[in-house]
Amino acid sequence: MRLSSMADYAVVAMSAAARRCGHARVSAQQLAEDTGLPVPTVQKLVSKLSAAGLLRSVRGAGGGLTLARPAAAISLADIVEAVEGPIAMAQCSDNSRHDCTIGQGCQVRPHWPAVDAALRHALAGVSLSQLAAPGTQAAPALTVPGHAVADLSSDIPPAVEVEV
Repeated sequence: MRLSSMADYAVVAMSAAARRCGHARVSAQQLAEDTGLPVPTVQKLVSKLSAAGLLRSVRGAGGGLTLARPAAAISLADIVEAVEGPIAMAQCSDNSRHDCTIGQGCQVRPHWPAVDAALRHALAGVSLSQLAAPGTQAAPALTVPGHAVADLSSDIPPAVEVEV
């Protein structure tokens, strides 16, 4: 599984906002300069992140963007869902979608909600304040109920991409 470019950029933009917002409001232009992202991309992300209640926009003199809540209270899951929608590994995880070709005969479908919950739990365990910290900090160990601790600070072999 791999995040979309927009979800990745949202994490980068929110991390930059978290580093700046403790001092003053920040503009989309400043976020673009800080991150190296194009201004239109940052503006699109700001719109989605604001709609999700992660950023607050203030107009006028002295206006700009601020985090809608403390960085420690915003998770990686919040940011990804703001851009991608609900976290789901398979299309059939979304009960409103009925376009699966194997449908009711699928033996795996009942298990996707547990997989989705585990993934969301892992992403929810990483806060924006951790993501905004200097890069010398080791990644936190993640715990998923009923599973062994995953230490993301160790060397991990290259992932094999599988299309679902």
